[in-house]
Amino acid sequence: MDRIRIRGGRPLEGSIPVSGAKNATLPLMAAALLSDGPLVLRNAPDLADIATMRALLIQHGLTVEHDREARTLTLAGEASHLEAPYDLVRKMRASVLVLGPLVARHGRARVSLPGGCSIGTRPVDLHLKGLEAMGATITLDAGYIGAEAPNGLKGARIIFPVVSVGATENLLMAACLAEGETELVNAAREPEIEDLARCLVAMGARIEGIGTDRLHVTGATHLAAATHDIVPDRIEAGTYACAAAITGGSVLLQGARAEHLGAVARTLREAGVEVAAEGDDLRISRLNGLHGVDVMTEPFPGFATDMQAQFMALMAVAEGASMITETIFENRFMHVPELNRMGARINAHGASAIVRGVPRLSGAPVMATDLRASVSLILAGLAAEGETIVNRVYHLDRGYERVEQKLAAVGADIERIPG
Repeated sequence: MDRIRIRGGRPLEGSIPVSGAKNATLPLMAAALLSDGPLVLRNAPDLADIATMRALLIQHGLTVEHDREARTLTLAGEASHLEAPYDLVRKMRASVLVLGPLVARHGRARVSLPGGCSIGTRPVDLHLKGLEAMGATITLDAGYIGAEAPNGLKGARIIFPVVSVGATENLLMAACLAEGETELVNAAREPEIEDLARCLVAMGARIEGIGTDRLHVTGATHLAAATHDIVPDRIEAGTYACAAAITGGSVLLQGARAEHLGAVARTLREAGVEVAAEGDDLRISRLNGLHGVDVMTEPFPGFATDMQAQFMALMAVAEGASMITETIFENRFMHVPELNRMGARINAHGASAIVRGVPRLSGAPVMATDLRASVSLILAGLAAEGETIVNRVYHLDRGYERVEQKLAAVGADIERIPG
């Protein structure tokens, strides 16, 4: 099993290209099930999760070509197999996003209950209740979701009791082929959902309210071929912003968009980090000291839960104390004991963690527990004295493309050790 070795203490200087967003690419790939295509997705990242979704769609009967040099995915064909098996779905929670498109286009689907990172239960009940409101019959049997709508889905008014990114994506795609009009109220507003909606419009969908919490969809009889540029990955951009800040460096994030960072950009500034637009890029610099800032994770445009672990690593070396409160997922403080092994002073209790900044961290062998936790340990290693070994980096490969190469290119002493 691969490991990553870091020798810390080197400020990062230079430019890092921001890849296409993983969390946008996965639903965009699922959207190919709505049309014979081809659907061409440009700026596609090369990640383990993308490979998993590719395998799932090929299993359904689509052709999926991934040109890594051109950074494009080309998806085409009609699903001939309507079951998403456990062996594939267990690897990645986003696999459940095939449910809505399959039912909308083919009238039925059977999808295993999903897996992914162990950061909480993350139930799919909102996905299922929404499909039921649109006329589908849902059954749960032997770990599988069965959904049938032999006469097609019907438009409905769906009010989400809580904001759900996955349910918004699944039901938005389903609504594009449902008969009549669908309204999604209290819909998630993440940039990845806006990106999905714009791609669906390019395919012929009729969607109003893009970028707001109220989406109105007029169903179409079919969707057509399209070409779409995937939005840059705001979580990758935020992660490398923390890398620049934690090392006291200055890095240009190529393609990053400040408006997509939401509260993350504001919080970084409050902590003493400069976040400045330079054309289509973002310059991240830390010229002076860091100071503690309190954070609470919230749906976009609030502070992203996927940035919580990285910001905690940054606060571990900030002056003063900060409180970090996680409101989206339970079990998302599993990186705390590992950061403490490196000399951090973090006390987690329930949904909150108190971080008391220390002057420096010390390198140590640590264990990654999930995708974002793994990269928080890399950030800590960049700032630590001595050598840090991050184990179980297969989590990292799910969501970060060539992370060790990108960091090495801006001065980090980092390398992958093959397992």
